[in-house]
Amino acid sequence: MSQFEKTLEQKAVALKYDETQNSAPIIVASGMGYVAEKIVEIANENGVPVYEDNSLATVLTQMKLGKEIPPELYQTIVDIYAYFLRYVPKSAREENKEETKEETEQN
Repeated sequence: MSQFEKTLEQKAVALKYDETQNSAPIIVASGMGYVAEKIVEIANENGVPVYEDNSLATVLTQMKLGKEIPPELYQTIVDIYAYFLRYVPKSAREENKEETKEETEQN
């Protein structure tokens, strides 16, 4: 499979949740191919964590922008949110390793 074909198969969806305005997360960006690539690129550039789940992305890309996710996906989205609450970015992990190393050397 060529790189071009891989790009065409990519899917990405961005969700936003504001508990004061919505009862569930809403789809704020969605796309396939180049658009999906740009969604992920913009997320990475802005420090927004990216979670990869092709089957979930397939379902969400079929929904309309600005719509809340359906109740049957609530638990899946909660699980992803919980994952990100425990997520430590690579740069922060490296800083923690350095701090631990310095503390060990001092003792």
